[in-house]
This record gives sequence, C-alpha cells and structure tokens, in this order.
Amino acid sequence: MSGQPVRPRMYVRVPPERLGVVIGEGGRNKLEIMRRTGTVITVDSENSIVIVEPESPQTPPYNVMKAAEVVKAIALGFPLEKALRLLDEDQVLVVIDLKQRVGDSPNHLRRVKARIIGEGGRARRTIEQMTGVDMVVGDYHVAIIGEYERAMAAKEAVEMLIEGRMHSTVYRHLDRLMREVKRRERLRLWGLGEGEL
Repeated sequence: MSGQPVRPRMYVRVPPERLGVVIGEGGRNKLEIMRRTGTVITVDSENSIVIVEPESPQTPPYNVMKAAEVVKAIALGFPLEKALRLLDEDQVLVVIDLKQRVGDSPNHLRRVKARIIGEGGRARRTIEQMTGVDMVVGDYHVAIIGEYERAMAAKEAVEMLIEGRMHSTVYRHLDRLMREVKRRERLRLWGLGEGEL
C-alpha cells in the first residue's frame, strides 16, 4: 500500500427527480457547490447517487461533509440557495421521518402533512417566520435548515403538530421557546454567560 492519505469520499442518495436540481442548468448548481467547498462532485445518474470528494489534499474533510449535506438538502426538496445556508458554520439540517412517527398508512401521512403545512401553507410559513428556519415538507419527511437552537424549536413545533396538538397551542409554545432562544442569543452576543446578567 502506498503512503497516500485516504481521501474522504461521501455518497448521497438522491431521488431521480431531484438529480436535475443538484446539477442545475448547464451544471451551474453542481459547480457552485464545488467552488464554495473545494470539492469534486460526480453524479451517477444510473444509480441515482452523488459522490463528493475533496478537490485536493488541502480540502478539509469538513468541507466534504458540508458539500454532501448541501446535496442531501437538495435531495430532500430545498432549492440550491436555501441548501447553501448549510455552508455557514452555525446552520444544521434536521430531518423528521414521518413514516417512523406515524406509520405508512397513506391516509394518516396525508392528514399529518396537511396539519404541518396548514391551510394555504400557513402553518409551515408561521413556523418558518417564528424561528427563522427554512422548511420543506416532502412525501415522507419534514426537513429543516437553520441555526441549531432555532431548528430544534421548529422540530419541536412540528412534532407537536404530528401528535395532534392544536395549532394555537403549538404557536404559543413556540413563542415561549423563541423568547428563550433570543435571550440566549443576546447573551452570546454580549459575551455573557447564563448567570452574568
């Protein structure tokens, strides 16, 4: 064996209908992710898999992970601009598996998704506005991109809706959660610990 360091390589399964979004018009999206992360992205359309590798030995493994996360976000239904938020250090991708939560009865899944989306998309929009996250409701999942605490607050709100809580109850709970999150953010901004106010 040669003394070459092992180059990290990540594989992301992408639904065939989302491969075009990963690639983008004339390869634009793929090139943008590669440029911003110092990675090489190969699309295996036959097996519907995207392979992410470092462009050079200088590319940190962290960048390979971040590029793979951006591809995963696109696979889950986010447009490129929103998926690119994940390149910011404080942004995370949270995925709730609806089948795991509610089983795979199509009727039950449809009902739960309708609750999460709300009439005319109102519930989803309200959660996004209250928390500052981006959210996608797919066939069998809900995906959230945002700063960690905010993404967790949005996840909690979605889980409450899945459990059948009333929208008004969920919003009140989310309002309390977000007041606490914003208070902690202000403390961090001022460089204070919890007990220093």
